[in-house]
Amino acid sequence: MKTRIISAIIMIMVVIPLVLMGGLPFKVLAIALAILGLKELIDLRKKESDIPIVMEVISYLFVIFLIAFGNNYYFIDYSLTYQIFIILFLVFLLPLVLINNNEKYNIKDALYLMASTLFLAISFNTFILIENMGVVYIIYIALITVMTDTFAYAGGNLIGRHKLCPKISPNKTVEGAVIGSLVGTVIPIMFYDLIITTNENILVVVLITLLLSIVGQLGDLVFSSIKRYYKVKDYSNIIPGHGGILDRLDSLIFVALTFILFMNIL
Repeated sequence: MKTRIISAIIMIMVVIPLVLMGGLPFKVLAIALAILGLKELIDLRKKESDIPIVMEVISYLFVIFLIAFGNNYYFIDYSLTYQIFIILFLVFLLPLVLINNNEKYNIKDALYLMASTLFLAISFNTFILIENMGVVYIIYIALITVMTDTFAYAGGNLIGRHKLCPKISPNKTVEGAVIGSLVGTVIPIMFYDLIITTNENILVVVLITLLLSIVGQLGDLVFSSIKRYYKVKDYSNIIPGHGGILDRLDSLIFVALTFILFMNIL
């Protein structure tokens, strides 16, 4: 517990100033987290396949490029065009012929790297897009995630009786999920109403916030199912007492991605 608390304090001291500064410092933070997250996913895949180092490096470079230029490069803005997909297909699929060794690099590896690279690039670019709207929106989605996760855990420990998804996450309960979503909706709405103070219909804000809270919990389960498949407890041990980057950001990633769908409403 002591290690967990110390790690949390260090994370807060490093992350919060960069979030509040926004701009380039925030973009650097997003790139760093995306690289670490991609490494965690690649390390999982390497349990089943010996992925060539050159393909790993290409994946990292793609992630850096897509996030670094994701808001101002001509083919990437709020959506992706065919150019980036064509480049991805060529770069990750052509080596199947060039390497010509299924033990080192096969179609599963190629598709895994493409999906992981694109998913993390879009996810962390999404954080930048949200931060461009205003740091208050980053705080808003972070509140949804933190409140939902905290009170789902507490509620599950106190009154949890019915397992939510035992094959993926045995400790999560239906009661905890409900309590988490209730608190993860009410508190962020209070923040939204007091700080962001826009003229949106409050019912719309409530419904979207509730949806984001539910999606965050589903995102947690999605990442847990990946860990179950590869038979690991955590994505890595980079954060002592907390696991890996993706262990901490799983819910937040899905909340951010879903938030973008409603950014023209909120």
